[in-house]
Amino acid sequence: FYKGSLWRMNKTEPCIYLTFDDGPIPELTPWVLDTLKHYNVKATFFCVGDNITKNPEIFERIKSDGHQVGNHTFNHLKGWKVKHSEYIENVEKCEELTKSNLFRPPYGRIKKNQFNTLVKNYRMVFWDVLSYDYDALVSSKKCLDNSIKYTRNGSIIVFHDNIKAQKNLKFALPHYIEHFL
Repeated sequence: FYKGSLWRMNKTEPCIYLTFDDGPIPELTPWVLDTLKHYNVKATFFCVGDNITKNPEIFERIKSDGHQVGNHTFNHLKGWKVKHSEYIENVEKCEELTKSNLFRPPYGRIKKNQFNTLVKNYRMVFWDVLSYDYDALVSSKKCLDNSIKYTRNGSIIVFHDNIKAQKNLKFALPHYIEHFL
């Protein structure tokens, strides 16, 4: 269904790809950036355009700290619930801010016609490890343990810099990084 998408990088390369969805927000993204800086780790931030407009200084810090940015739509749209044209316009509106050809659909789901349109101009980036940091029913330890358990060479892991993920992320991220350093 998502032919041509990136789910995992080179399986023989001993490297992990950290990604963060939904920011930037003042409540959590600066902490994530400080943590990454502490460990000298780079990541890719799939940003929501509306959050960029509300927090331009944090967005600029992401870039000035040497991290990649990607497009996560302007309004964190559920692609399967909106018209094709509305979704594409929302992605393009975010691209005006990110200036990035990397795209990740919110919730990892979009309609086939949306995908077919976007894959022509964007590198569609998914993941092979979902941390579930946003899930209130998942404990911080379980979030960490599962993230470590399923990570392998070339894995793309998704964490979230959003309020729902704050408790689990603040526990899991430093421990996750330390485990693989």
